[in-house]
Amino acid sequence: MAKTHVTMKVNGAEVEGLVEPRTLLVHFIRENLGMTGTHIGCETTHCGACTVDIDGMSVKSCTMFAVQAQGSDITTIEGMANADGTLSALQEGFRMMHGLQCGFCTPGMIMRAHRLLKENASPSEQEIRMGISGNICRCTGYQNIVKAIQYASAKINGVEFREAAE
Repeated sequence: MAKTHVTMKVNGAEVEGLVEPRTLLVHFIRENLGMTGTHIGCETTHCGACTVDIDGMSVKSCTMFAVQAQGSDITTIEGMANADGTLSALQEGFRMMHGLQCGFCTPGMIMRAHRLLKENASPSEQEIRMGISGNICRCTGYQNIVKAIQYASAKINGVEFREAAE
């Protein structure tokens, strides 16, 4: 099969490669670019483990061909740390609030939460739950994921995070 030349910006760096037109973006990211933080879960858009940020939108990268991302600006989990290498507010929130167990869904959850907080810097618990509803976690029951996002929201907004009394 003939290959197509693609170029895009991934985590701030210009990248390019030759791909078959049927190559999914998730496979290009993992196999061609060697960025394995974006996980492959279901390959049917149901789990959200492959979520990345493309041109300001959360996208499940198993639903998009690499050729469709031509010229796009993409952020993966590898691009989420601060410029100095420290954890982003979301990464710190997941660590501090125990927002992960096995970690398989975590990259997709963080990427979706990143876009959610860009669109709404102070979401309610219900807005967070709705915002991450396209991402499945089989371990945590979501409570600590919600707390992690609330923690990040507070940190981004410069206010102290206070957990609700249980």
